[in-house]
Amino acid sequence: MIKKRASRVSPEIPTASMADIAFLLIVFFLVTTTMNQDKGLSLHLPPVGETKEVKSKNILNVWINARDQVAFFENDQLTPVPFAEFKTRIEGRLRENDKLIISLKAERGATYRSFVDVLDELKLAGSTKISIANPEE
Repeated sequence: MIKKRASRVSPEIPTASMADIAFLLIVFFLVTTTMNQDKGLSLHLPPVGETKEVKSKNILNVWINARDQVAFFENDQLTPVPFAEFKTRIEGRLRENDKLIISLKAERGATYRSFVDVLDELKLAGSTKISIANPEE
């Protein structure tokens, strides 16, 4: 009697529907993923071309240099202000003059972080009239 050798079937994972499953997973993740958008700064800018004449006593020029140091520019001279005292000095100026407009100007080398920090301190001090000046070339 001759014994027939049983042929071995190699174990195999069926991959016929693998592409369908991968496609469904991709579609699922695309549909359920949310993308956060960068909000930026919440500033209300006036329309272009609107200009008003302002008295010089109602303007306080704030300067941020390339080393992220803050100073007031008054009477043709810079007065350095430590950042820790910046908010209290602005609050004092706003108490003295309720029509005060703060003109913020940053040097080209100043970091964005310091600019935003100064803007935050101005808002915390209660300043509502802030002008952002263009840096010189």
